[in-house]
Amino acid sequence: MPIGLAGKTAIVTGAGRGIGKAVAEVFAREGARVLVVNRSAEAGQAATDGIVAEGFEASFLQSDVRRKADMELMAATCIERYGRIDILCLNAGIYPNALIADMSEAMWDDVMDTNLKGVFFAVQACLPQMKSQRAGRLLVVSSITGPRVGLPDVSCYMASKGGVNAFVRGAALELAPYGITANTVSPGSILTEGIAQARGDEAVKEFSRVIPTGHLGDPEDVAYALLYLASDQARFVTGHDIVLDGGQILPERPLGV
Repeated sequence: MPIGLAGKTAIVTGAGRGIGKAVAEVFAREGARVLVVNRSAEAGQAATDGIVAEGFEASFLQSDVRRKADMELMAATCIERYGRIDILCLNAGIYPNALIADMSEAMWDDVMDTNLKGVFFAVQACLPQMKSQRAGRLLVVSSITGPRVGLPDVSCYMASKGGVNAFVRGAALELAPYGITANTVSPGSILTEGIAQARGDEAVKEFSRVIPTGHLGDPEDVAYALLYLASDQARFVTGHDIVLDGGQILPERPLGV
């Protein structure tokens, strides 16, 4: 049986660009009706228009994962438009840089509210529908940074992603009796628009040198892993994390040494 999402309804947050946009596109191409959720109306609508222009089904909702009321509206909108919530894919996140000594309380709160509390709000809002269906897929985009490896100036981000992985493991146990699975994916270095613009070609080449496969991943690499976890074929997979990093975290010492 081929992996696909025909007849399924999916919510994808942070779907205006990068990984989230790729997930929304792949899910739609594989047959899902997709609610594209994004804080920026311009980017979110553009991503939705692109999916519709290809002949697939999607609609847009401007929403902020940091606001509980927005997440409740998101769940209600998906049910109103599509009748159910089969897949909840939470990708929205931020990645500010600051050393601990320089980090403001406002930055800490914004990262936690977006990356961690936003997951809680979204899951809590969609649970009643998923429980009533006695089926569902909870998917969260985490990171190797925090749960697996670290950097000196993103400790807040690392804490949020470590929290996400722990939350999802707990959710997997709590939701299993309702036929709902919960999993994370942890990307390494992915060549999104933001990375390409912020870092430039030389920095991308430097990143590539520490990745055994020799290149950064594409957003679609993450999307296709999530496609599997969203599918019926992944019904026995829950509470797990798939690392998508081209082998980046494997070397015992720097490559070439």
